Amino acid sequence: MRDVFRFSLLIIFLFTNILSAGAGDFQTARPGRVWQFPRDHGAHPEFKTEWWYYSGHLRSKEGEAFGYQLTFFRVALKQPDPKAKSAWTAHTVYFAHLALSAPGRGVFIFREKAARGAMGLAGAETGRLQVWVDDWQAKGEGGNQRLRAKTDDLSLDLTLTPLKPPVLHGENGYSCKAAGTDTASHYYSIPRLATEGRIKLGKQTLEVTGASWLDREFSTSHLTPDQAGWDWFALQLSDGADIMLYLMRLKNGKIDPASSGTLIDPQGQARHLTLADFQVKSTGAWKSPHSGATYPSGWQITIPTAGYHLTLTPTLTDQELRTRGSAQITYWEGQVHMQGQKNNQPLTGQGYTELTGYAGALGGRF
Repeated sequence: MRDVFRFSLLIIFLFTNILSAGAGDFQTARPGRVWQFPRDHGAHPEFKTEWWYYSGHLRSKEGEAFGYQLTFFRVALKQPDPKAKSAWTAHTVYFAHLALSAPGRGVFIFREKAARGAMGLAGAETGRLQVWVDDWQAKGEGGNQRLRAKTDDLSLDLTLTPLKPPVLHGENGYSCKAAGTDTASHYYSIPRLATEGRIKLGKQTLEVTGASWLDREFSTSHLTPDQAGWDWFALQLSDGADIMLYLMRLKNGKIDPASSGTLIDPQGQARHLTLADFQVKSTGAWKSPHSGATYPSGWQITIPTAGYHLTLTPTLTDQELRTRGSAQITYWEGQVHMQGQKNNQPLTGQGYTELTGYAGALGGRF
């Protein structure tokens, strides 16, 4: 109970400062960035917000399938004060979200952590991949990436090996989020990483292998006040291709023309997709018994010029994440499986879908 109270106080502190902190002290995303890896796997404190988003599909030696999400968020409250003498001075707060989907058991588990970027409680290195909140971390190890997170009833320890190079979304990694504005992020993904390690669920420890996806964004603004949220898809297809799509939803129910995506071929070559290049149609709906929010549940995706006709189905309907504290940010983040065709030839696939703004508009908050 004490940990819940402390977490709530931290959330109150965080969002009070986020909503009052101006963006003027931070850089905004602009075209023409010169990318350098592995440097850009590290933190970018010149921008206000940033995340390291991992999702993946695992299978135990016994044949049981799982989906996982581990995300680290860096949120700057203000620029560091070089004159500050106290080691407790907080200019950055870090969140981490951990979720596991176990469709065969009908189980979805979500856990979270948050800490100030002071006294080593949480942080992110620049120039290399190392981000942590308490004892949860993502760290570069040679050419691999190591994920560790542990709670009383859920933990994972995974090694990820890239199978494709980083893919830059939008215009050389400049990803526009709102038409007619400078609202944008710097955005890249590693869409396929071979994955192996262990997960612990309750008292059971399982050896697992599979495939993961890393999404990286940093920016000073992601949404405009007239935007309600987004629908995001990260898909790994059996023909070796990968697809990222996002729809920015406006409060009036329309889709922002800046919505776009990326089609990645088996060799890692990317093709930018505009909103006119693809269609996303929901095939059902699910109302959360927890938040009362209604989400789309199931989708048909077509990319006519590439010959793709895909049907996505959640592996579990209830994969809703509900964070604690006064902000009460709630979103759906879930594993999906896929069937479809490419040029009339059958294929399958797996993916993750993120749905924000259905349990309250996010516009103007980030």
